Amino acid sequence: MTLPRVVADLPVAQSVHDTLGGRVELVPWSYRGPAAALYTYGHPRVDGATLDALPGLKVVSNFGVGVDHIDLKAAAARGIPVGNTPGILNGATADLTFALVLAAGRRVVEGDRYARGPHFTVYDPSYMIGREVHSSTLGIFGMGRIGRQVAQRARGFDMTVLYHNRTRDEAAENEFAAVYVTKEQLLRAADYVVLTVPLTPETRALIGAHEFALMKPTAVLVNVARGPVVDADALTEALKAKRIFAAALDVTDPEPLPRDHPLLALDNVIITPHLGSASAETRQRMADLAAANLFAGLAGKPLPHPVGAG
Repeated sequence: MTLPRVVADLPVAQSVHDTLGGRVELVPWSYRGPAAALYTYGHPRVDGATLDALPGLKVVSNFGVGVDHIDLKAAAARGIPVGNTPGILNGATADLTFALVLAAGRRVVEGDRYARGPHFTVYDPSYMIGREVHSSTLGIFGMGRIGRQVAQRARGFDMTVLYHNRTRDEAAENEFAAVYVTKEQLLRAADYVVLTVPLTPETRALIGAHEFALMKPTAVLVNVARGPVVDADALTEALKAKRIFAAALDVTDPEPLPRDHPLLALDNVIITPHLGSASAETRQRMADLAAANLFAGLAGKPLPHPVGAG
């Protein structure tokens, strides 16, 4: 029996291999020719030219929520449905967000390096002083599914929660005692600025030199959204000049950063390799959902989780 040919940006995780279970033929991203489906795992660019080079394509299945790398209008124009994996990774990403808040505020990674190094020979209570998290002010850009879960966790730390969104979310205000503010008000007031927005033309370079100038010198920036939401050059300068206290990035622009990028040399930045959804449980659920979209598309059925062209 001939298996459906699926173009994927290999290698995919073991959970994906286990879920697809020999039901398709996975071929590398460089393949061009007749194919039944595209499976995007590491966010390679999917544009009209890519779709045209794969005649017979029935579906694009994205392992993850963000689809800024996929030209949705080009897919819609060709009648190719696109699916993603919404909802199931919110908790894991919010957990990672708070891990970064705590690690950056309390200098956990820097402290770990110091404790392992040759200079830690005596305890000095004046060294490695960080910023408190409890009872501080958290500012969230993007009160979506992940933003709401971050706000929920902030309540356990007695934090004041501010947020900025395209529209007010009165339900979140009632549930989390969150306060809707302007972008400028959030930047001026927040001790921790958390970015959970999707990457759109409006959010690209959302945080740049102007925004860093508004932030407190004791503030921490946490980005779990997309790398281009932050101007990397402006961030590097802000951290070098101590315009802000620290930053924690689960995403960068580009991703990964070149090994000689100046951000990698700074002590007051934490960089993780896009770990937001990287728990075993969540990644398996993502693989299951992505496979469900894939097989529905192959069968010509509606996708369980389609993404519109907007």
